[in-house]
Amino acid sequence: MIQRFIYFIFVAMTIVLLGCKSKTKKDSIELGQPSLTLDPKKAPHEAPKGMVWVPGGEFHQGAVSSDKVAMAHEKPAHKVYVDGFFMDIHEVTNAQFAQFVEETGYVTVAERKIKWEEIKEQLPKDTPKPPDSILQPGSLVFRKTKSSVPNLYDYSQWWEWRIGANWKQPYGPGSDIQGKDEHPVVHVAYEDALAYCDWAGRRLPTEAEWEYAARAERDGVIYFWGDDFSQLSTHANTWEGEFPVKNTQEDGFERTAPVMSYPQNNFGLYDMAGNVWEWTGDWYHTNYYQDMASNNVSHKNPQGAEIPFNSNNPYAREKIIKGGSFLCSASYCASYRISARMATSPDSGMEHLGFRTVFP
Repeated sequence: MIQRFIYFIFVAMTIVLLGCKSKTKKDSIELGQPSLTLDPKKAPHEAPKGMVWVPGGEFHQGAVSSDKVAMAHEKPAHKVYVDGFFMDIHEVTNAQFAQFVEETGYVTVAERKIKWEEIKEQLPKDTPKPPDSILQPGSLVFRKTKSSVPNLYDYSQWWEWRIGANWKQPYGPGSDIQGKDEHPVVHVAYEDALAYCDWAGRRLPTEAEWEYAARAERDGVIYFWGDDFSQLSTHANTWEGEFPVKNTQEDGFERTAPVMSYPQNNFGLYDMAGNVWEWTGDWYHTNYYQDMASNNVSHKNPQGAEIPFNSNNPYAREKIIKGGSFLCSASYCASYRISARMATSPDSGMEHLGFRTVFP
């Protein structure tokens, strides 16, 4: 839990940061029975409700040569083959997650009592215990700045640890999700997503599966709709205007948007760019793409790095998230691009982070 509590302690104390066995299932997540198929392009059975079949195939995972803002950890592109699978057509919604919580009584990471004895074992020796008034459950909430931010690497300027923030209270105490049943659930840590998958009889996608599904057999393009950046506001919920000062809401929303508010891709999947970041099951390793490309072969169903490693934070153990969010802007991260990826601590629940599931 180190990343979450490093965020918690240092942000909350105003110090700048550096830096699935199924249980009861309702109709909304009803699963079909899998069967063998010899044709990777053909679904083995009818798609479970709310999912579509993503046919197996080969693609180039990673940044395309025409992508001038691609980051080093998105390169080089390498050949990957994935078997077919079913995927949620949209991110898991508040309504779906509420059903899960109602049936299981599950309590998310952001809602659990914090135990200092467990935390301090993962922090530098002699780290002082914060006051009990601060050592309370919560999550990271975005807040706009009042003026321009010259240093976009210092994300503590727009992220705030807010006690009481969680999936039911996305902005903290006093907020709620009334009228937002169809918005993606947020403030979901990796453990929370896995618990939902276990209940639903699903799993999280691998990074390769997620990227293949987003690309939808359109090799060589930057965005799921092609290469035309001018179509961004009509295809994804992102940040327009000066980040993080003013969002012009050209796409119609300032924060999350209801799922399926924008066009689907060629596989019939919605929100594969923007809205909220999505968990994958892969560990993040800075050099993973270089290692994958070194032997010039096509890798079948890769499961990601064997061990986590972030060259910017060697002690971190992080998972890969994909798709970008409503906070992605051309000037900041531009992570509405298909190849974009980010490393996030498994225990981090944030206002712009959700997930979708796959099967089998």
